[in-house]
Formats: sequence, structure tokens, C-alpha cells
Amino acid sequence: MSNFIGIRHEDKYLMERRAPLTPKHVERLVRLKKLDIIVQYSDKRVFTEEEYVKAGAKMAKDLKKCSVIFGVKEMPVSFFEENKTYIFFSHVIKGQAYNMPMLRKMMEMGCNLIDYEKIVDEQGKRLIFFGRYAGLAGMINSLWSLGLKLKEQGLKTPFLQIKQSHTYASLEDARKAVSAVGQEIAENGLPEELRPLVIGITGYGNVANGAQEILGLLPIKEISPEKLLTLKRRSKLPNNLIYKVVFKEQDLVEPSEEGKEFDLQEYYGNPLEFRGVFEKYVPHMDMLINCIYWDSRYPRLITKDFIEKIYDKGNPRLRVVGDISCDVNGSVEFTEKGTEIEDPIFVYNPKSRTIQMGHKGEGVLVMSVDILPSELPRDSSNGFADVLSNFVKPIADCDFSEDFEDLDLPRPIKKGLILHQGKFTPDFEYLEAFVKVAEPAEE
Repeated sequence: MSNFIGIRHEDKYLMERRAPLTPKHVERLVRLKKLDIIVQYSDKRVFTEEEYVKAGAKMAKDLKKCSVIFGVKEMPVSFFEENKTYIFFSHVIKGQAYNMPMLRKMMEMGCNLIDYEKIVDEQGKRLIFFGRYAGLAGMINSLWSLGLKLKEQGLKTPFLQIKQSHTYASLEDARKAVSAVGQEIAENGLPEELRPLVIGITGYGNVANGAQEILGLLPIKEISPEKLLTLKRRSKLPNNLIYKVVFKEQDLVEPSEEGKEFDLQEYYGNPLEFRGVFEKYVPHMDMLINCIYWDSRYPRLITKDFIEKIYDKGNPRLRVVGDISCDVNGSVEFTEKGTEIEDPIFVYNPKSRTIQMGHKGEGVLVMSVDILPSELPRDSSNGFADVLSNFVKPIADCDFSEDFEDLDLPRPIKKGLILHQGKFTPDFEYLEAFVKVAEPAEE
């Protein structure tokens, strides 16, 4: 049972400007739920000190008084205090080695850890997420990247009018800019060399839906993956349309056993029994927007060997990859790094297998910013807090000294409780093996 709720400042990234709870939501929690909220000072948070104070919060240099602390990204090991409750994106559920020292420290301190990523309903659907905003910002950035790449290739297009997401004052301003480009394409068309311009999207969840929201502001015609394979560069095709292809699981993989039909649940349960087939579509696309969940059990979308092969054949078509999923050397193997907002793109040279930051050079331009929602900090924080604020009071009221089975928490929050009193809850005991081999935490 907490006397004070803390909102931590974000320090993992220079351009991380989001907040888990906004002044609007703090005001409701203070006024209606009678909570005491302390906000840690930040010189970069998109919401000002004045906004939080007006909402009824107190400002402080530290959160020593708070027993429940909300953040967005990972926290340094030196920040944790004994027996406190922390709610943030911990990025530990895959056993990520770089965060195991943090997890070990929280265990040593007897902390409670609730991870937003694992707050799910009875069907396993995530309830609190930034995914839509990653898709929105990622598509804006990818269209901006496409304009730069085409210019580098000698093709001037209306995409040059689009800017990187974080430069817009709001999502609405960004939408207006993309819509204006869409209108110009509809009226005047694109260069003949781009006929037809094809953009592929992998996935159909929150991230992909956000990306499609932005893409829908352009003159779009959706075609099937099968149709894409027969779509040729023909002069009779209109030059004022952009072709969109959405790829689902059955388009990405097939059973390794010859003649066996694809079954989605079997794929999720036994991904090693499947092989990738997505590469057959790659030579037919100008830009790929990658929005899928991926881990090492699943086949890759594009390997380094494959992209080198099509570059060796000359005149490769794939110009830009907007890797919103941003799994380093993952589903798109040549996503060599997660990039920062200040330096968001690089060109991967398939022949030398090297990267060059920026948009110049031979190869595929990759946009792989790994905190994309931070490019729309006010909008994404408000959307996130709309859901999170409903759970703040129950978390604050919970007596975490009780046994796990007796904790009075909403079911979705209990599902997201990874550590309770420094010990793994039943669904997360598998992480013990990862913590054991982790390097000691550096304070």
C-alpha cells in the first residue's frame, strides 16, 4: 500500500521524452483517486514541470519517498531500492543478456517488477502499449527515408517534403504533411522509373496498423502477395498510385515437410518446423516496412546472403527497409543496429557487408530507430496513459508483502508481475537460467 506514487525521469536515451503518466492523467488520479504523486525533475520530458504542478503533483529530485515507481524504459541498477515496486518496459522476457544484471539487482533488493509488455487479457492480448505510435512514427520516417534514397538515385519525388517524425509539433501536423504529399502524387504522379511503386508491410497488429494509418494518407491500392509476383513494371500502369502489400504468417513461411498445409497455431507452437519463403517477394518491392514479432526460433525474412545475391545480379529494386520491429541482426538480418533519433538511418552495403550512417552510399537504406514512439512524445504518452491510468490505483493499494496467490491485483497486472519480493512468479521462472549466467551488475 503506497503513500506516494513516483514518475521517473527517462535517461536511457538522449531523445526519450515520453512519460508513463501525463499531467492530464495525473490530475484525474490526484482529484478522483486521492493519490499522492511525485514527479522526478527532467529537463527533456515533453510535459513541463508547470503542467504537472498544475495537475496536483509534487516535483522532486529523487523518488526516495515513493514505494511504487512508474517509468518507460529500463532503469540503471543504482536506482533500485529494497522492497519497492517498479513498472516499466524491462526487456527481459526473452532473456536479453544486456538486462540480466538489472534483473539480478532487482532480485537482490527484493523488488517487485511489473512489465507493461506482459500486461495482457485472458486471450494474451496486450493492453498497454506504444505499438501504434511506433507504427505511425516509423512510417513517417520511412517515407522521409524513401525521399532521401530516391534523391540519391537521381529521382526527385514529393516524398522529399516529408520530414523526420520528431520535427513535427504533433501527430496532426505530420498527418497534414503526408496528406499534402499524397495529394501531389494523386494529381501529378511519380517518375516513370518508379512505375509501379510497391510498399510491403509485414504484420497486422498494432504496429502495422499504425503504419497503415499513415500510408493510407497517400493514394494507395492494396494488392495480394500473389498479385505482387505478377506485377511488372509496365507503362500502362497508373503512375499516381502506390501499391501496398500486407504479408501475414502464411506468406512468410511454409512447413518444412513437403506437401503439408500451413497451420497458424502449429507455426507458433513449433516454428523450427517451418522455413522462410518471404524472400521470393523481396525483388518486387521498393520499400519494406517490418512490423512482426521475431525471436531466434523463427525463420528470417531476409538474410544477408540473399540480399547480397540480388545485388550481385544488378539493379536491385529494394531501396528502403523501415525496420520498426528493430531486432538487431534478426528478421531482417542486415539491421545491424538500433539507431538513435539523432542519427536514425544507415545504408547497408550487401557486397562489403558494412554500414554507412546517413542516406548516401550503395545498398539498402535502413531506418531502425528503436524508440520510435518518442518521436511523437506527447501523442504517444497520452495514448499510453489512457489505459495505464486505470491500473494505477489498484497497484498503489496492493499490499505486496502478501503471498503471490493472495495479491489483490487486477488479473492483467498480476499476469505482468515478473518479480514478487525479488522472486520470479510462476510464469517467469524460466528466466532463472538466464540470470545465473549473467555478468554482475555495474553500479
